[in-house]
Amino acid sequence: MNAFDRFTDELDYPVYVVTAEAGGERAGCLVGSGSQCSMRPARFMVWLSELNRTCRIAAGADRLAVHLLRRDQDALARLSGGETGERTDKFAQVAWHPGPGGVPLLDEAPAWFIGRVEQRIDGGDHVGYLLAPEEVGHPTDKGFPFLSLTGAIDIPPGHPVD
Repeated sequence: MNAFDRFTDELDYPVYVVTAEAGGERAGCLVGSGSQCSMRPARFMVWLSELNRTCRIAAGADRLAVHLLRRDQDALARLSGGETGERTDKFAQVAWHPGPGGVPLLDEAPAWFIGRVEQRIDGGDHVGYLLAPEEVGHPTDKGFPFLSLTGAIDIPPGHPVD
């Protein structure tokens, strides 16, 4: 373990389920790297692994949906992060509906937003998607305990890792 690994191990970010639709194909995955990166104009950056099918579908998408999960939504997190769309139709196992541009919105997610893809950035083994929020769903005025990296750390990735 190097010094930077020790630094990042101290952080406990939220994890997100990112969904995409392009060319009639849907994809979704669990993402541990994402953050608001501008307040005015509002922008959010989410990073997708190049190994992930969702990254390939997102490459042709105009919009992505970013969903927050509650801490108790382990089954949805495991489906999103522990299975690959190459072998599993994740959307056959969850309730969802199409949002603007056909992007899948997960009915169980307590909060989500749809962002228009403004830019794609090479980040090494991940591609960054700079999103301009267009629509937000947050059905409760109260906060909720969201699923974080430490809560999802034991979910093995559904795609192969080098």
